[in-house]
Amino acid sequence: MQLSYWELKNWFTDVDYTVVGSGIVGLHAALRLREKFPKSKILLLEKGMLPQGASTKNAGFACFGSISEIIDDLKSHSEEEVFNLVQKRWKGLQLLRNRLGDAAIDFKPYGGYELFLKEDTSCYEECVNKLPFINEILKPLFKADVFAKKGNRFGFNGIREDLIFNPFEAQIDTGNMMQALLKQAVSEDILILNQQTVTSFFDKGNEVEIALDDFSFRTKKVLFATNGFADALTDEGVKPARAQVLITEPIEDLGIKGTFHLDKGYYYFRNIGDRILLGGGRNLDFEGETTTEFAQTEIIQNRLEQLLKEVILPNKDFKIAHRWSGIMGIGSSKSPIVSQLSENVYCGVRLGGMGVAIGSLIGTELADLV
Repeated sequence: MQLSYWELKNWFTDVDYTVVGSGIVGLHAALRLREKFPKSKILLLEKGMLPQGASTKNAGFACFGSISEIIDDLKSHSEEEVFNLVQKRWKGLQLLRNRLGDAAIDFKPYGGYELFLKEDTSCYEECVNKLPFINEILKPLFKADVFAKKGNRFGFNGIREDLIFNPFEAQIDTGNMMQALLKQAVSEDILILNQQTVTSFFDKGNEVEIALDDFSFRTKKVLFATNGFADALTDEGVKPARAQVLITEPIEDLGIKGTFHLDKGYYYFRNIGDRILLGGGRNLDFEGETTTEFAQTEIIQNRLEQLLKEVILPNKDFKIAHRWSGIMGIGSSKSPIVSQLSENVYCGVRLGGMGVAIGSLIGTELADLV
């Protein structure tokens, strides 16, 4: 890359903080750095044309875990750990709403529901039996019962009669959220460069040398917010997890409003106006979906369409308008990693599919390490 004197001077000279990844975490980290260091030079690098990964590709769930997911987490985490996870997600959602405002992110508090297929007897019975116990665990945070049984008023087919309702769950417009964050970053004099891939970095003790494809520069500190793409750079035990999604054309008299979870959260859907967005199915092929490649597979797309036809929209004609995928970052623990890797290098990664809920908090915590 042949850079001019002006380009070198304005973008790559005397850089105080470089944030890698312009998703929810990266943008919140940069904005928090600006609050802490008003006169610093902050550079944000993004390898995609848009924030790549999951920040602009997620389903827009303002959620903190369905009841089956929380029960599942209790099998590998302590009660305290699970409570802390939910608390972080809830705190992160409030931080996001306070920073951007509900109007900017199109926040709609329709509540969330969990469905159980008729054959999911054991999961359904476990959730119903443990509902009072889970409510008791979460009561110190929400000051009310979080989960309650509700009848199926949406016309879903092939499911248990009762759904489990959560009034604290909501939906947002993911695109609006990211545009609002980007606008805020630009207004705060944060420099954003897209289509820039960090190939290596070297902490020299008093500064970090960052290599892009064919160019290198120096920065005082670097913060990685690359989540699903973090393993190659940070070696922090983060595995990529692809999530496949589709959306229908508008459906007349839809009658479905809210966010919905199915099969321990491995499937999720919501209305966007009169459309249905449906995603998930990673559990059909864990190995194949442990990838950073954006693509769809026949096995998962066929299952998504089957759920639409047989369960979600059994008496409706619909057409698929669009399909896409996003890359999440997961690991052996649901707890995010916010850590210092060396003298001047930090990372905030492994959001476990909860980026909307927890991303703002992790970005803030990442910047506060500096």
